[in-house]
Amino acid sequence: MPTAPEPPRSTLSARPPAPRSALPARLPDLRPPAPRAERPAAARRPRPLWPRLLPVLVLLAALTRLPSFLRPLWNPDEGFLATQARMLADGGVLYDTVVDRKPPLVPWLYQGAFALFGDASLWPVKAAAVAAVAATAALLASLARRRWGERAAWAAGVLFVLASVGLNPEDAQAANFEVFMLPFTAAAFWCADRRRWTAAGLAVAGAFLVKQTGGAVLLPVLFLLWRSVPSGDPRRAALLRLGAGCVLPVAAVAAACGWSRFLFWTVTGSGTYASFTGSELHVLGRGLGNTAIAAAGFAGLLVPLAAALRRRPPGRRQVLTADLWTWLAASAVAVVSGFHFFGHYYLQLLPPLALLGAGALHLLGGRWALRSALCAALSCALFLGWSTVAGSGELDHARKVADAARRHAGPQEKVLLWGMHPEGYWLADRTPASRYLTAGLLTNFSGGRDGHRVGQRYGVEGGWRTFHAELSEDPPKVIVDDSRGKPYAPSRMPTLRYLLAAHYERVERVDGAVVYVLRPEREERGGGGAAGAR
Repeated sequence: MPTAPEPPRSTLSARPPAPRSALPARLPDLRPPAPRAERPAAARRPRPLWPRLLPVLVLLAALTRLPSFLRPLWNPDEGFLATQARMLADGGVLYDTVVDRKPPLVPWLYQGAFALFGDASLWPVKAAAVAAVAATAALLASLARRRWGERAAWAAGVLFVLASVGLNPEDAQAANFEVFMLPFTAAAFWCADRRRWTAAGLAVAGAFLVKQTGGAVLLPVLFLLWRSVPSGDPRRAALLRLGAGCVLPVAAVAAACGWSRFLFWTVTGSGTYASFTGSELHVLGRGLGNTAIAAAGFAGLLVPLAAALRRRPPGRRQVLTADLWTWLAASAVAVVSGFHFFGHYYLQLLPPLALLGAGALHLLGGRWALRSALCAALSCALFLGWSTVAGSGELDHARKVADAARRHAGPQEKVLLWGMHPEGYWLADRTPASRYLTAGLLTNFSGGRDGHRVGQRYGVEGGWRTFHAELSEDPPKVIVDDSRGKPYAPSRMPTLRYLLAAHYERVERVDGAVVYVLRPEREERGGGGAAGAR
């Protein structure tokens, strides 16, 4: 019996369409979300460098110099500057009734800080030293970024700050001449690198007016000018702008201070000070010792630089360029000049070393950056620990001497501290009886001599005549012999020996220092009684 044919399979599975109103408005997408496409590196916007780097540099500078605030002062240079500032505020005239062998910018800085914040504390100039370190680090970071990129900027700035305290605490933590010279030297090189020759000259002048050896940065500036400016009229014009920037500020300061006095005290009057004849072994020992300390403190920069020089990676001549080596060589000559090798002199080496170290890390790659950072951090921590636990024997001695001077002399009476600790005047809050704040200016002991070429005939020219006149016209109420067996003892200085024997009596001995007080009859007669003391 015939059967009806099967309907097509497709018709069996077909269903009547659902009414449109029954369909969901939007079917859910059950697929996992596709990963977000990364923008190409070229399309990313780089994060600004300075909002990240500059706060780090300021914070590091503040932390590494925190020990400087733990004491009223760290070395006699700070005491000398503080006493100078008080004398200037009281009407003293720089290079006349207030004298030193240094240019005037730092004494003026101290004077300005005292005028604004009072003269009872050095914290304002210590804060200024923090700013000077941070400013130098920022300039070096800018130079490194321009040459090798952002990583090099971080390396140059951070490693400079960490190394800046890698010296004896008395040298590293003091607010002295070298720390304020560094921003000017870095600014001079920064401006020359950008062919801003007038500004470079002004920065060179600023460095010189902080300390004479700061003018050594002129050599790398001239090298950059010679290398980057075509010969002929362009080079002559650049030299003219650079020369004007260098000369005019120095000439203006010299005119304000008095040409002859400025020239004598900053240039021509230091012949015996700059000689090491007769103290060769003494000077050599100090030089070797402080060089070793500086090498340990600067290890974070010296280690990668030595590795780059030893491995000779490709492109080293294009990174470790001649201008940086010229800057380092000029700074080394400045450190050696005078043959004294005090620890704080080595700070002048740091800016070119920071750039050379950053360039070496750029050549060596990432692993060396970590090694250098660890080395620098460890060295910095060790030196900060040394600063924290360092003894304060000389400061304690200066305080005892100051207390003795204050006991025997009233607030309006003058005192003479015959020694190498001018901070005693500042601590005692008593007026110095002489413009010569240390025995070194009158005996040449300020160069750290070990007995040779120390005496009246080696002092500054005309110094003993002036000193005799000061003490004769207005004799101090108290004289403290703080020589403690040094070669500048009064027994070896005829003028001072006669003055003490004729008009003073010994009243006490304080921590090795001998205190003399003016005899009553001499005090009543006033000046003129020491006329024969030659």
